[in-house]
Amino acid sequence: MSDAMVIEDLRDVTEKKSLFSPKDFFSNFGTLIGLVLVVLVITIIKPQFLGLENIFNLLRQTSINGLLALGMTFVVLTGGIDLSVGSIVGASGIYAALVAQHSELPWIVPVLVGVGIGFVLGSINGIVIARLRVPPFIATLGMLSIARGITYLASDARPVPGLSQGFLMIGGGSVGFIPIPVIILAVALVLCWLLLYRTKFGRYIYAVGGNETASKVSGVKVRSVVWASYMISGALAGLAGVVLTSRVSSGLAQAGTGYETDVIAAVVIGGTSLAGGRGRLWGTIVGFLIIGVMNNGLDMMAVSSYWQLIIKGTIIVVAAMMDSLNDSK
Repeated sequence: MSDAMVIEDLRDVTEKKSLFSPKDFFSNFGTLIGLVLVVLVITIIKPQFLGLENIFNLLRQTSINGLLALGMTFVVLTGGIDLSVGSIVGASGIYAALVAQHSELPWIVPVLVGVGIGFVLGSINGIVIARLRVPPFIATLGMLSIARGITYLASDARPVPGLSQGFLMIGGGSVGFIPIPVIILAVALVLCWLLLYRTKFGRYIYAVGGNETASKVSGVKVRSVVWASYMISGALAGLAGVVLTSRVSSGLAQAGTGYETDVIAAVVIGGTSLAGGRGRLWGTIVGFLIIGVMNNGLDMMAVSSYWQLIIKGTIIVVAAMMDSLNDSK
């Protein structure tokens, strides 16, 4: 069977619903409406929320979770999960910082080191899951611990300061009035969109998540698709670690701790099914913007970090319940 025939047979997996039918309106635009409502509520309580300085700060913060959420979307679309992204952020950031201490090296070198660390760790996740058939939850939970361990080994749990000025520009600089982290996120988004919606690989991602057995029978190399999805997630987590390290001007061993909670929440809120095979990148964008706006707004309102954890956990459970109800219809 030719690749063209395979893609045609799997076309129903990615077929789009009518955006304006009454039945699907809330499904398609519910998260966007939710984002608008959250912004309105926070603005009423704290008018300074829409101040230019706060908006730029919010965009810089959101860009890091945005990179992680893009990678997580690929993984969740295949029916998997990646609990290790936060630890990969920490490991990538530390090793990038160690290289960035050498001011004679161009800024691209620590960037490539950080992204490379994320790529390698993501590849290991993919091999263990796709080839050795270890459940994604267990495999990435193990990597969460391994990545954090190599982070502590590299830094002895101490900060890594004294980074080169070129490297610091990645997280703290701007092009005109646009923060560089936002530009990085925009470029990553375009590349992910092209990969997911303009290539056979993107269709295979949806097909594998929708029905792995049918995909395998149709000639899709399921293991390779799953492996690649974790490599993408790892590489984007590595890039996020580079941006975060540059932004805080130091490599921190504890960087990225707990980030997986926000990222999974963003992807689920954005409408990507935890069962795989259904979801949209634009939904993920709205999802991580909602999480970012909530984090920023709750901080401005001086809401306890303990309550913030409870709120985000509740959001994940409610979003998963809605996803389950939607799948059962």
